[in-house]
Amino acid sequence: MQAFFDGLLNASPVLVACVVFALVFAEDAFFIGFVIPGETAAVVGGVISGRGGIPLVVMVGVVVSAAILGDTVGYEIGKHLGPRLIRWRLLDRKRAQLNSAREFLRRKGGPAVLFGRFTAFFRAVMPALAGLSAMPYRRFALWNITGGVLWGTAFVSLGFAAGNLYEQMAHIVGSAATVVGFAVAAAVLVIWRIRRRYVGESEEPASKDSGNLTET
Repeated sequence: MQAFFDGLLNASPVLVACVVFALVFAEDAFFIGFVIPGETAAVVGGVISGRGGIPLVVMVGVVVSAAILGDTVGYEIGKHLGPRLIRWRLLDRKRAQLNSAREFLRRKGGPAVLFGRFTAFFRAVMPALAGLSAMPYRRFALWNITGGVLWGTAFVSLGFAAGNLYEQMAHIVGSAATVVGFAVAAAVLVIWRIRRRYVGESEEPASKDSGNLTET
């Protein structure tokens, strides 16, 4: 992982933009957020932008567009493959969290798409669950675009602000550790209040009958 981040931080701007786009997109479309949270890619993009590699507005555009498009693909996957996907054995270890996400979507409806974006697991599964629940696409798109813009702008901007301090911190603790540290700090700053108010209550085990989703 350290070699990957070191290579990315020294890669060409075009390659950096492509990799950041791919990681953010795939997190929401194909659930790789279980391995590499999208915040990490977004913050890394901001750090590189802050070091002069890519203009801030370009990196924000890359991350926001990847987030919105990734969620859109995830929605379509849930809409067409949801019943089969929800029984996927690889999700068994995340079953309690998945039930919490379904219950959160049932209670909050569209806003769950927005607020779920600020929690790693919910961000990975919420688009597919919205498609599975037959949420109207226009409603989903409204909350998806709003969440993508807020989330992408916030995390890239945090990385950008930290970019000027990167060299000093990297010299002390190493490149990969610095990137991870920025990602953790960003997550704490941005997620804490949103998670506590809108998501925290849904972390409790969902009721057994939460499988039937209704649009709110």
